[in-house]
Amino acid sequence: MRLSTRLLSNYCAFLKTKPNPMKIAERYKAFIDYFSEHMPQAETELHYQNPYELIVAVILSAQCTDKRVNLITPALFERYPDVEALAEASPEDILEFIRSCSYPNNKAKHLAGMARKVRDDFNGRIPDRLEELTSLPGVGRKTANVILSVAYKIPAMAVDTHVFRVAARLGLTRGAKTPYETEMQLIRYIPDDKMNLAHHWLILHGRYVCHARKPDCDHCGIRSLCRHCEKKK
Repeated sequence: MRLSTRLLSNYCAFLKTKPNPMKIAERYKAFIDYFSEHMPQAETELHYQNPYELIVAVILSAQCTDKRVNLITPALFERYPDVEALAEASPEDILEFIRSCSYPNNKAKHLAGMARKVRDDFNGRIPDRLEELTSLPGVGRKTANVILSVAYKIPAMAVDTHVFRVAARLGLTRGAKTPYETEMQLIRYIPDDKMNLAHHWLILHGRYVCHARKPDCDHCGIRSLCRHCEKKK
């Protein structure tokens, strides 16, 4: 079937006036440029002094706020200042220090098991390889990537609920159904030298601006990228 000359002319005119969607590489560039200017320094809000303290804090932070974890860890680290000390503790001992966090019984078991495995299998040193980290009790891919990124400055993208949500809203990911799919899309386009910063940019933007239920779009400096805002128009 052939289009009439008039219909074809109208269609071509429509294509010329229709705004071109932003290409994925352009979205990433705009995202990186914005945060490089407005948040050049970004870091975890968990308090820690070394990889041991960080891995304990991250295990505790699962489904718990960083603020709550920071209230718990000072007394815990005073009693168990290193892996060797924590490895000697029972889950019941650890539980007394972490009752106010979410799922304290499971986390106490994870912390005890993690410390023992680090002591016995890794000479007391928190590993710096993904496969070794994920072999530890209580350490999944997200936690392992946090340790690599924050403690060891190795390019890695830890995907939590904030990263998953914000990356999708900004159009940095397309059709990602799992944290792993989100991670793979993000690391494809974000340069290694920006990877660790980008992880914190996404988390902090999700925590303070791009809230899950009611995003603060009026105070978002990158709403021009946002597919969520586009849908609301």
